[in-house]
Amino acid sequence: MIDEVSALVREVAQTIVLPRWRHLGDAEVQEKSPGDLVTIADQEAERALTTGLVALLPGSQVVGEEAVAADPGVLQRVGDAGAVWIVDPVDGTNNFAAGKTPFAVMVALLRDGETAASWILDVVSDRMTVAEAGSGAFLDGLRVKTRTDDPGAAGLTGSLSRNYFPDDLRERIESRVPSLGRVTGGHGCAGYEYPAVVGDEQQFATFWRILPWDHVPGSLIVREAGGTVLHLDGSSYRATDSERGLLVAANDDIWRTVHTALFA
Repeated sequence: MIDEVSALVREVAQTIVLPRWRHLGDAEVQEKSPGDLVTIADQEAERALTTGLVALLPGSQVVGEEAVAADPGVLQRVGDAGAVWIVDPVDGTNNFAAGKTPFAVMVALLRDGETAASWILDVVSDRMTVAEAGSGAFLDGLRVKTRTDDPGAAGLTGSLSRNYFPDDLRERIESRVPSLGRVTGGHGCAGYEYPAVVGDEQQFATFWRILPWDHVPGSLIVREAGGTVLHLDGSSYRATDSERGLLVAANDDIWRTVHTALFA
């Protein structure tokens, strides 16, 4: 099913999402909550993906970001038995609405609560990163792996998405950031951050708010490429988790180095 879902994601991106980029009318962008936007492209893309994914796997359920915004109870399906699709129709909506990059389309398939496969499409570059549990991660069909060495704290590049961290923790982290080589404030798109760790554009990424459509797809890709995705307390991340933040790293050693530098 990897190829079929890849084709569906690309079709939706090319026929619904990309044509709306830099062509949105004022009435086609709304604010779901302060600072959190939704566009007509999000809504139309989620409907198309939902229809297509259920057709590929009859009897499956779908948990989409916009469906949850309309009915929060939909989120409870993430832990259901059977096949459940996780859909982020436009990840990085604020970038998309502003006519900027990055933004992505992301899909994951859960089976009995465990992530079985995932897809992330960088829409503008048309780069597709996929993973299947136990079979590895692939970028445009070529297997990819994370780096295996640890250059030390001063040699690391990564992102720290500060917006949702509690104030006291954010203040403590800020005083420690200088011990790391280069730290950005994040790119407003988890669909960029996870593949960037796999591709060694950055060696780590940190998050506090961990909604499933933002993190289930990328977490499988990083793990299947050899990387590490753990909560800040070192516990494993599961699709049903919603708190405790995440630290994503290219390997176990880098995870420990960043964790020691920022959180220990």
